[in-house]
Amino acid sequence: MQYRSLGRTGVQVSTLALGAMNFGKIGNTTQDEATAIVEAALDAGVNLIDTADVYSGGQSEEMVGKAIAGRRDDIVLATKASLPMGEDRNRRGGSRRWLFTALDDSLRRLGVDHVDLYQIHRWDPATSDDETLSALTDLQRAGKIRYFGSSTFPAYRVVQAQWAARERGLGRYVTEQPSYSILQRGVEGHVLPVTEEYGMGVLVWSPLASGWLSGAIRAGQEVATNRSGFMKQRFDTNIPANRAKLDAVEQLAKVADQAGLTMIQLALGFVTAHPAVTTALIGPRTMDHLHSQLAAADTVLPADVLDAIDTIVAPGVDLAAHEKNDTPPALLDATLRRR
Repeated sequence: MQYRSLGRTGVQVSTLALGAMNFGKIGNTTQDEATAIVEAALDAGVNLIDTADVYSGGQSEEMVGKAIAGRRDDIVLATKASLPMGEDRNRRGGSRRWLFTALDDSLRRLGVDHVDLYQIHRWDPATSDDETLSALTDLQRAGKIRYFGSSTFPAYRVVQAQWAARERGLGRYVTEQPSYSILQRGVEGHVLPVTEEYGMGVLVWSPLASGWLSGAIRAGQEVATNRSGFMKQRFDTNIPANRAKLDAVEQLAKVADQAGLTMIQLALGFVTAHPAVTTALIGPRTMDHLHSQLAAADTVLPADVLDAIDTIVAPGVDLAAHEKNDTPPALLDATLRRR
């Protein structure tokens, strides 16, 4: 396992980190399975675990908490808040009122007195940067969080938050967690250059592109992954963007074979090769998944392989732009584009 500094914090984290979204009902993972995955990951040198309050309605945090009991000091523990936690309109977002409550709820579920990294899961257009950063700064000063970061923020919002922190004398986001894979490279054009400019750590989610780069999806085969069962639109090959992804996967499989690599090694080696990236979040649902992903821990792709990937999916290109999670609100709501 390799380790890198998390931005300018001085904290050293493994280049592969354990994402816990599949723990609980989302991935049909039991507590015993989750505990075994956590223990095996830690034994392999993984030292960062990332979860969120919204994953399986808090179940993921509870399972992580039980799995790390007795090993808390060995772990850089990260969780997230801001996505809806129920029907109440105030149980979401980036307000001080909600973040104070959400963090206490997360700490209770995790069974700890602090988290190392607390992330705003999505930018909340209804809440000012001053409001959110002020709340996070106070939570940090209270000792409940060590650092805080953003997740899936558009580049201009990352910049705006950095300026707001500077202008108001508040703590700043020290990390960003974007979606990034060979098939979704849009962040290379905007987000990653900004994170480098501000010295932010970058935790990449979905480096296997929801399973498209796992080796389990190939032309002529039925798509039968767990994710395809509840995200059918992302795997329907009648949709042009999905056909483009499948075509790219077939070409990438040849590159991997010629390099003596698995598709997973190719995919994870690609994202961790970017100088802005600190760690790639793997989200195993089973022990077999974990072992196949840990096999990429020391993968370093040579220049000719990276060049070959660039000819298949050009730098800065998203093959499925409609799947992005950082689209500015005005592109989704016509009323915001018109006077």
